Amino acid sequence: MSDIPTYTLNDGMVIPALGLGTWPMDDALAEQAVRGALGLGYRLVDTAANYGNERGVGRGIAGSDVPREEVVVTTKLPGRHHGYEETLASFEESRRRLGLDYVDLYLIHWPLPRLDRYVASWRAMIKLREEGLVRSIGVSNFTPEHITRLEKETGVLPSVNQIELHPLFPQPELRAFHADKGIVTESWSPLGRGSHLLDDPRIADIARKYGVSPGQVVLRWHIQLDALPIPKSADHERQRDNLHVFDFRLTPEEMTAVGHHTRRRIGGDPETHEEF
Repeated sequence: MSDIPTYTLNDGMVIPALGLGTWPMDDALAEQAVRGALGLGYRLVDTAANYGNERGVGRGIAGSDVPREEVVVTTKLPGRHHGYEETLASFEESRRRLGLDYVDLYLIHWPLPRLDRYVASWRAMIKLREEGLVRSIGVSNFTPEHITRLEKETGVLPSVNQIELHPLFPQPELRAFHADKGIVTESWSPLGRGSHLLDDPRIADIARKYGVSPGQVVLRWHIQLDALPIPKSADHERQRDNLHVFDFRLTPEEMTAVGHHTRRRIGGDPETHEEF
């Protein structure tokens, strides 16, 4: 699986320690970005039904020289399809759009606690895993309370929780909960999308020391937190740079400096955010 370090999930599946995000690419850009990224050595690609680019991601995988079994493909269940039968049907739609026989990692995109249907969706995802249509199942934007309820009512923990995580919002309590439960933390918007994080002079100083970019410093910060970042980029050189974060190591003082910011979310609060 290329030269990227890996994690072994709590269900035994092996997943690369860094992947490619694809939001908000359209189909054409996603196809180009995925094919190029796989050529560089990426082996984890992240999409979602709500991104509207599953077809492009699938075409990028099909057009690559990388064997299908070497690529970990993630997609996500949209809020409008929560529920047992709805989840099964939605998965089939995603699988057809991707053009794949199976999906490696299937996530519930948001918990939508007001609807109170995420446990029913989780039961459907367990069925999909048992049938071999999905290799691993996880969640996105779930709190400890949501995950604890899944475990209590089904006996099955997610393998992954994909959450907003970056130096402006490091989520130490949630990461500690994941570590205790054997759940891998994935970071969406790992570079602090829409913020001025990469202009921070402390990060710039660290980047100069190691001869890397500010973005590489922040991705390295994720790696050393045992978080799995999925930076989005369609630019070939930036994709290459994002991948090259495993040959230097930040000191404890540098880790503190990167994460020394006023904490603030960029995205929605899982307790209230509704995305259908």
